[in-house]
Amino acid sequence: MSGPAQNGVLIYSSNFRHLAEFYQQLFEMQVTRETPDFISLNKDGFNLIIHLPPFDLPKNSFSPIKLFLTVNNMEATKAEAIRLGGETFDGEWSNPIFKVSNIADREGNHIQIREFKNTNSSW
Repeated sequence: MSGPAQNGVLIYSSNFRHLAEFYQQLFEMQVTRETPDFISLNKDGFNLIIHLPPFDLPKNSFSPIKLFLTVNNMEATKAEAIRLGGETFDGEWSNPIFKVSNIADREGNHIQIREFKNTNSSW
């Protein structure tokens, strides 16, 4: 990937290196760029930038960002999320194509994980 990403998600974090490690380990994302202020991660063309905020983050704030990411094994991903300091939530929903569940990262950002019902999750 050359130049800045044109699409992706930005998450502000006062401990952005720690949070980047969570995503690298859980979803096998690769670092594409790192500066003193941010880390850019990529997986299969999906770009996630975790950035030091230019302001003080409120202690208890609602995050309007909800990522959705495909995993090979929902239960294994949930267990790994907990091991890495995240959390899981009750409930699982499905449709004919995939099932979904929700987890949170180390800082409480919600992530919807999707497990496709066949081995080929591409459209």
